[in-house]
Amino acid sequence: MENKLRNLYTLQNIDSNLDELEEMKGDLPAEIGGLEDRANELRSHKTALEESMRNAFAMRDGADSEILSLKEKVERYKSQQYTVRNNREYDALTKEMDSATETIARLEKEMDQLEGKATTARNDIAIVTGQLEELNKVLEEKRAALAEVSRANEAEEEKYRHDRQKLVVRIPKADLATYERIRKAKRGKAIVSVKRGACGGCYNRVPPQMILELRQNNRLFMCEHCGRILVSDEIVESASSGA
Repeated sequence: MENKLRNLYTLQNIDSNLDELEEMKGDLPAEIGGLEDRANELRSHKTALEESMRNAFAMRDGADSEILSLKEKVERYKSQQYTVRNNREYDALTKEMDSATETIARLEKEMDQLEGKATTARNDIAIVTGQLEELNKVLEEKRAALAEVSRANEAEEEKYRHDRQKLVVRIPKADLATYERIRKAKRGKAIVSVKRGACGGCYNRVPPQMILELRQNNRLFMCEHCGRILVSDEIVESASSGA
Protein backbone atom coordinates (compact mmCIF):
# COMPACT_ATOMS: atom_id res chain seq x y z
CA MET A 1 0.00 0.00 0.00
CA GLU A 2 2.87 2.34 0.82
CA ASN A 3 4.26 1.88 -2.68
CA LYS A 4 0.84 2.62 -4.15
CA LEU A 5 0.60 5.88 -2.17
CA ARG A 6 4.13 6.83 -3.17
CA ASN A 7 3.38 6.15 -6.84
CA LEU A 8 0.21 8.21 -6.71
CA TYR A 9 1.97 11.13 -5.05
CA THR A 10 4.81 10.91 -7.58
CA LEU A 11 2.24 10.89 -10.39
CA GLN A 12 0.69 14.02 -8.92
CA ASN A 13 4.07 15.75 -8.92
CA ILE A 14 4.68 14.79 -12.54
CA ASP A 15 1.24 16.02 -13.60
CA SER A 16 1.73 19.26 -11.68
CA ASN A 17 4.99 19.86 -13.53
CA LEU A 18 3.28 19.13 -16.85
CA ASP A 19 0.49 21.53 -15.89
CA GLU A 20 3.05 24.26 -15.22
CA LEU A 21 4.64 23.70 -18.62
CA GLU A 22 1.19 23.82 -20.21
CA GLU A 23 0.43 27.09 -18.43
CA MET A 24 3.57 28.59 -19.94
CA LYS A 25 1.88 28.23 -23.33
CA GLY A 26 -0.72 30.70 -22.10
CA ASP A 27 -3.95 31.00 -24.07
CA LEU A 28 -2.33 29.86 -27.32
CA PRO A 29 -3.74 26.27 -27.32
CA ALA A 30 -7.28 27.52 -26.60
CA GLU A 31 -6.97 30.31 -29.18
CA ILE A 32 -5.72 27.86 -31.81
CA GLY A 33 -8.54 25.46 -30.99
CA GLY A 34 -11.11 28.24 -31.38
CA LEU A 35 -9.59 29.39 -34.66
CA GLU A 36 -9.54 25.82 -35.99
CA ASP A 37 -13.21 25.40 -35.10
CA ARG A 38 -14.04 28.64 -36.90
CA ALA A 39 -11.99 27.55 -39.93
CA ASN A 40 -13.89 24.25 -40.06
CA GLU A 41 -17.20 26.14 -39.90
CA LEU A 42 -16.15 28.41 -42.76
CA ARG A 43 -14.99 25.44 -44.85
CA SER A 44 -18.32 23.70 -44.29
CA HIS A 45 -20.19 26.90 -45.18
CA LYS A 46 -18.09 27.31 -48.32
CA THR A 47 -18.81 23.71 -49.36
CA ALA A 48 -22.55 24.29 -48.89
CA LEU A 49 -22.40 27.50 -50.93
CA GLU A 50 -20.51 25.75 -53.73
CA GLU A 51 -23.10 22.99 -53.78
CA SER A 52 -25.91 25.58 -53.85
CA MET A 53 -24.22 27.44 -56.72
CA ARG A 54 -23.71 24.25 -58.73
CA ASN A 55 -27.33 23.20 -58.24
CA ALA A 56 -28.62 26.65 -59.22
CA PHE A 57 -26.52 26.69 -62.40
CA ALA A 58 -27.58 23.12 -63.24
CA MET A 59 -31.26 23.98 -62.79
CA ARG A 60 -30.80 27.18 -64.82
CA ASP A 61 -29.18 25.22 -67.66
CA GLY A 62 -31.99 22.66 -67.48
CA ALA A 63 -34.60 25.41 -67.71
CA ASP A 64 -32.74 27.00 -70.62
CA SER A 65 -32.66 23.69 -72.46
CA GLU A 66 -36.40 23.22 -71.87
CA ILE A 67 -37.11 26.74 -73.11
CA LEU A 68 -35.25 26.05 -76.37
CA SER A 69 -37.24 22.85 -76.82
CA LEU A 70 -40.53 24.65 -76.18
CA LYS A 71 -39.66 27.45 -78.61
CA GLU A 72 -39.00 24.87 -81.29
CA LYS A 73 -42.43 23.36 -80.58
CA VAL A 74 -44.09 26.77 -80.84
CA GLU A 75 -42.47 27.32 -84.24
CA ARG A 76 -43.70 23.90 -85.37
CA TYR A 77 -47.21 24.68 -84.12
CA LYS A 78 -47.16 27.94 -86.07
CA SER A 79 -46.24 26.09 -89.26
CA GLN A 80 -48.93 23.48 -88.62
CA GLN A 81 -51.60 26.20 -88.29
CA TYR A 82 -51.37 26.76 -92.04
CA THR A 83 -52.16 23.13 -92.77
CA VAL A 84 -55.07 22.47 -90.37
CA ARG A 85 -58.29 21.16 -91.85
CA ASN A 86 -60.81 22.60 -89.38
CA ASN A 87 -61.30 24.99 -86.50
CA ARG A 88 -60.99 22.26 -83.91
CA GLU A 89 -57.45 21.43 -85.01
CA TYR A 90 -56.61 25.13 -85.16
CA ASP A 91 -57.91 25.69 -81.62
CA ALA A 92 -55.99 22.68 -80.35
CA LEU A 93 -52.74 24.01 -81.81
CA THR A 94 -53.45 27.47 -80.41
CA LYS A 95 -54.00 25.96 -76.97
CA GLU A 96 -50.70 24.07 -77.18
CA MET A 97 -48.91 27.26 -78.26
CA ASP A 98 -50.43 29.27 -75.41
CA SER A 99 -49.45 26.58 -72.89
CA ALA A 100 -45.89 26.44 -74.24
CA THR A 101 -45.63 30.24 -74.19
CA GLU A 102 -46.82 30.36 -70.58
CA THR A 103 -44.32 27.67 -69.61
CA ILE A 104 -41.53 29.58 -71.37
CA ALA A 105 -42.40 32.74 -69.44
CA ARG A 106 -42.42 30.81 -66.15
CA LEU A 107 -39.12 29.13 -66.92
CA GLU A 108 -37.51 32.42 -67.93
CA LYS A 109 -38.58 33.90 -64.61
CA GLU A 110 -37.18 30.87 -62.79
CA MET A 111 -33.94 31.21 -64.76
CA ASP A 112 -33.56 34.81 -63.57
CA GLN A 113 -34.14 33.70 -59.98
CA LEU A 114 -31.66 30.82 -60.32
CA GLU A 115 -29.11 33.11 -61.92
CA GLY A 116 -29.53 35.50 -59.00
CA LYS A 117 -29.20 32.68 -56.47
CA ALA A 118 -26.05 31.35 -58.15
CA THR A 119 -24.53 34.84 -58.36
CA THR A 120 -25.24 35.48 -54.68
CA ALA A 121 -23.68 32.15 -53.75
CA ARG A 122 -20.63 32.90 -55.90
CA ASN A 123 -20.18 36.30 -54.22
CA ASP A 124 -20.57 34.69 -50.78
CA ILE A 125 -17.97 32.08 -51.71
CA ALA A 126 -15.52 34.87 -52.54
CA ILE A 127 -16.18 36.49 -49.15
CA VAL A 128 -15.81 33.22 -47.23
CA THR A 129 -12.63 32.38 -49.17
CA GLY A 130 -11.15 35.72 -48.12
CA GLN A 131 -12.14 35.12 -44.51
CA LEU A 132 -10.53 31.69 -44.61
CA GLU A 133 -7.31 33.08 -46.03
CA GLU A 134 -7.11 35.71 -43.27
CA LEU A 135 -7.96 33.12 -40.63
CA ASN A 136 -5.30 30.73 -41.91
CA LYS A 137 -2.69 33.49 -41.69
CA VAL A 138 -3.59 34.10 -38.05
CA LEU A 139 -3.58 30.35 -37.39
CA GLU A 140 -0.09 30.00 -38.88
CA GLU A 141 1.18 32.81 -36.64
CA LYS A 142 -0.40 31.29 -33.52
CA ARG A 143 0.90 27.81 -34.35
CA ALA A 144 4.38 29.19 -34.92
CA ALA A 145 4.28 31.00 -31.57
CA LEU A 146 3.08 27.83 -29.82
CA ALA A 147 5.77 25.73 -31.52
CA GLU A 148 8.41 28.17 -30.31
CA VAL A 149 7.20 27.95 -26.72
CA SER A 150 6.90 24.17 -26.95
CA ARG A 151 10.44 23.82 -28.34
CA ALA A 152 11.85 25.70 -25.38
CA ASN A 153 10.43 23.11 -22.98
CA GLU A 154 10.29 20.11 -25.31
CA ALA A 155 13.01 18.05 -23.62
CA GLU A 156 11.63 18.66 -20.13
CA GLU A 157 8.06 17.91 -21.17
CA GLU A 158 9.15 14.74 -22.99
CA LYS A 159 10.96 13.55 -19.86
CA TYR A 160 7.90 14.07 -17.67
CA ARG A 161 5.64 12.31 -20.15
CA HIS A 162 8.06 9.38 -20.37
CA ASP A 163 8.22 9.14 -16.56
CA ARG A 164 4.44 9.29 -16.41
CA GLN A 165 4.03 6.43 -18.90
CA LYS A 166 6.37 4.24 -16.88
CA LEU A 167 4.55 5.09 -13.65
CA VAL A 168 0.87 4.68 -14.59
CA VAL A 169 1.35 1.00 -15.50
CA ARG A 170 2.33 0.36 -11.86
CA ILE A 171 -0.86 1.92 -10.47
CA PRO A 172 -4.07 -0.18 -10.23
CA LYS A 173 -6.68 0.96 -12.76
CA ALA A 174 -9.30 1.64 -10.06
CA ASP A 175 -6.91 3.88 -8.11
CA LEU A 176 -5.81 5.63 -11.29
CA ALA A 177 -9.44 6.27 -12.23
CA THR A 178 -10.11 7.72 -8.76
CA TYR A 179 -7.05 9.94 -9.07
CA GLU A 180 -8.06 11.18 -12.53
CA ARG A 181 -11.62 11.88 -11.39
CA ILE A 182 -10.50 13.94 -8.39
CA ARG A 183 -7.81 15.68 -10.42
CA LYS A 184 -10.37 16.76 -12.99
CA ALA A 185 -12.76 18.01 -10.31
CA LYS A 186 -10.07 19.83 -8.30
CA ARG A 187 -8.26 21.69 -11.07
CA GLY A 188 -5.36 19.30 -11.30
CA LYS A 189 -4.66 18.74 -7.61
CA ALA A 190 -5.88 15.30 -6.53
CA ILE A 191 -3.29 14.34 -3.90
CA VAL A 192 -2.01 16.59 -1.12
CA SER A 193 -0.11 16.25 2.13
CA VAL A 194 -1.29 17.30 5.57
CA LYS A 195 0.40 20.51 6.65
CA ARG A 196 0.18 21.68 10.26
CA GLY A 197 -2.86 19.53 10.83
CA ALA A 198 -4.72 20.83 7.78
CA CYS A 199 -5.47 19.54 4.29
CA GLY A 200 -2.91 20.90 1.82
CA GLY A 201 -5.68 21.40 -0.74
CA CYS A 202 -8.55 23.13 1.03
CA TYR A 203 -6.70 24.03 4.29
CA ASN A 204 -9.48 22.66 6.47
CA ARG A 205 -8.49 20.94 9.70
CA VAL A 206 -7.86 17.18 9.53
CA PRO A 207 -8.99 15.24 12.65
CA PRO A 208 -6.01 14.13 14.81
CA GLN A 209 -7.18 10.51 14.72
CA MET A 210 -7.14 10.55 10.91
CA ILE A 211 -3.61 11.99 10.94
CA LEU A 212 -2.47 9.14 13.17
CA GLU A 213 -4.07 6.55 10.88
CA LEU A 214 -2.73 8.36 7.83
CA ARG A 215 0.86 7.87 9.06
CA GLN A 216 0.40 4.12 8.94
CA ASN A 217 0.27 4.34 5.12
CA ASN A 218 -2.00 1.32 4.84
CA ARG A 219 -5.01 2.72 2.95
CA LEU A 220 -6.34 5.70 1.01
CA PHE A 221 -7.66 8.59 3.07
CA MET A 222 -9.83 11.35 1.63
CA CYS A 223 -10.22 14.86 3.00
CA GLU A 224 -13.66 15.12 4.60
CA HIS A 225 -14.12 18.59 3.13
CA CYS A 226 -12.68 18.64 -0.42
CA GLY A 227 -12.41 14.93 -1.21
CA ARG A 228 -8.73 15.00 -2.17
CA ILE A 229 -6.47 12.06 -1.36
CA LEU A 230 -4.29 12.75 1.69
CA VAL A 231 -0.77 11.38 2.18
CA SER A 232 1.62 11.44 5.10
CA ASP A 233 4.89 13.35 5.36
CA GLU A 234 6.69 10.02 5.09
CA ILE A 235 5.21 9.42 1.64
CA VAL A 236 6.11 12.95 0.56
CA GLU A 237 9.71 12.57 1.75
CA SER A 238 10.20 9.11 0.23
CA ALA A 239 8.71 10.24 -3.09
CA SER A 240 10.88 13.36 -3.11
CA SER A 241 14.02 11.36 -2.37
CA GLY A 242 13.13 8.76 -4.97
CA ALA A 243 13.20 6.01 -2.37
